[in-house]
Amino acid sequence: MRWNGRTRCALVCIGFVLLFSAFSFRLIYLQLVKHDEYAGLAAEKHVYKQPIYAERGAITDANGEVLAHNVPVEIVVADTSHLNKEKVAEAVALLSRDLKIDADELWGKLGSDRHYIVLKRDVPESAADALRAKLREQNLRGIYFEHDAARLYPNGSMLCHVIGFTDFDHKGIQGVEASMDEYLRGQDGYRYIEHNRAGQEIVLYRGQERASRDGYQVHLSVDLNLQNIVENEIDAAVREYSPERATILLMRPQTGEVLAMANRPNFDLNQRSTARPEQMKNRAVIDMMEPGSTFKIVTAAAALNEKKVRPDTTIYCEKGIWNYGGRTLHDHRPYGELSVQDILVKSSNIGAAKLAISLGDQKFYEYIRRFGFGERTGVELPGEINGMIRPPQNWSKISITRIPMGHEVAVTPLQMTVAMATIANGGKLITPRVVKSITTADGKTISEFSPSVVRQVISEETAKQIGRALRGVVSDRGTAAAAAVPGFIIAGKTGTAQKVDPHGGYEKGKYIVSFTGFLPADHPEFVGLVVLDDAKTSKPELNYGGLVAGPIFARIAEKAARYLDLAPQPDLIKPTAAGRVASTSAPGH
Repeated sequence: MRWNGRTRCALVCIGFVLLFSAFSFRLIYLQLVKHDEYAGLAAEKHVYKQPIYAERGAITDANGEVLAHNVPVEIVVADTSHLNKEKVAEAVALLSRDLKIDADELWGKLGSDRHYIVLKRDVPESAADALRAKLREQNLRGIYFEHDAARLYPNGSMLCHVIGFTDFDHKGIQGVEASMDEYLRGQDGYRYIEHNRAGQEIVLYRGQERASRDGYQVHLSVDLNLQNIVENEIDAAVREYSPERATILLMRPQTGEVLAMANRPNFDLNQRSTARPEQMKNRAVIDMMEPGSTFKIVTAAAALNEKKVRPDTTIYCEKGIWNYGGRTLHDHRPYGELSVQDILVKSSNIGAAKLAISLGDQKFYEYIRRFGFGERTGVELPGEINGMIRPPQNWSKISITRIPMGHEVAVTPLQMTVAMATIANGGKLITPRVVKSITTADGKTISEFSPSVVRQVISEETAKQIGRALRGVVSDRGTAAAAAVPGFIIAGKTGTAQKVDPHGGYEKGKYIVSFTGFLPADHPEFVGLVVLDDAKTSKPELNYGGLVAGPIFARIAEKAARYLDLAPQPDLIKPTAAGRVASTSAPGH
């Protein structure tokens, strides 16, 4: 069949119509049906979500001294889709040299098909600027820089267990950095950015963006000046006595504010990668110890508060040897009749045991719990433990005579400090605090922590009676004459507890010695605790709380009183000769 020209023309037109219709349908299919899929593929190639990191909030002491802050640094990242494959070797050589990264490690990272690879963090801005210039000079694409901040701790190891530190993702790991992480870390933002074929951002095509919110500032109750006093004295104690561990605390009894907290061993917050696990433990809240005779304040307070005795009631102390429950209980000296007050002053084990017996197992246990033992104090520090207080049904026949002198119980140093603060503040158990307030960078208050009273443990009158008795401890007739501070009346209690063997029983010749007290005795400004685990003294008879921990407390208290501008009493400026003799001869039980 022969087609004329008009027929051929019509067929050609129909063919073009069908062809263009097919193209049109294909275009509509790609634009409408497949749009999201192909747009996503294009975005993967040229667009990525760039994080905008929030700046972590600073940590300061009570006076605004910076304890932790940020230093501007940069993160070096790579997008392998923008790398010139022919110049990968040049890029590896340059980056390996300038960033001090192993070349094989770089080959592994840059050989992947990922669009966001972190090559190195915490690069100083000056080093990043120099590297940026070299990359531009050698026309090496695909390497980018992001602003970041490194955490810096200006005081190194000082207050390390309280402050804590962060990981590479700026998450708090220990201390306040961990417990206040929610406030400190802020909220990261992001932006979607698009690059051209040369790897440069197309600013006009910048997509959705959310600004970051910087973290809040956390202000501690700790006073860096008092902390410095404590740090110097604990270092001196470690040099003199070489203990396995040591802890010193200062706290304001009326508010619960922790003014200073130090542990040994310790570590440098800026060099934490080299620290051993033993150095990183905040022993003030995670270590258990038998408190020894410092625990007698609980026993005496309970008996007085229950009206079982009066301060001048006398107890026969069996001349230093007493058989009870088939076991012998000893005093460090043979005492006869002692008043309740003198049981504390002389630290009589037998006297304390008889006070507890007058209360009975259940009532005595109730007071132990009322003083906060066996439960966390609630301080804003991670890892705090309960200690160990067994209920009466788990006591042995002699437990009622051993617990009153601080055996068969395990407490943390902070719990013991809080118990002494209860005596100092009129009988109120108060929650200890290390955080004073939380603010924005421009000073707007987000949260402020006020004193929190848990309960009235003993009456105010009972607290005063115990306080008066504890003044006698720090005198020429007590066990802690060496804890005296010229110009001030100190109330305190010594403790000497044989160290518990983890395998059972006690370790021979090893003791945990302590002293806890407050100053001034009539209106306490601070309460302190000094604990040394296995102090090495020149003679065994010198390894007592009053002779080892007492003098350390005295030096701290004297310097702290001077810093706090507390007025001394002129008639107490010069310590008595008797006090000096007692401080070198009488054992501080």
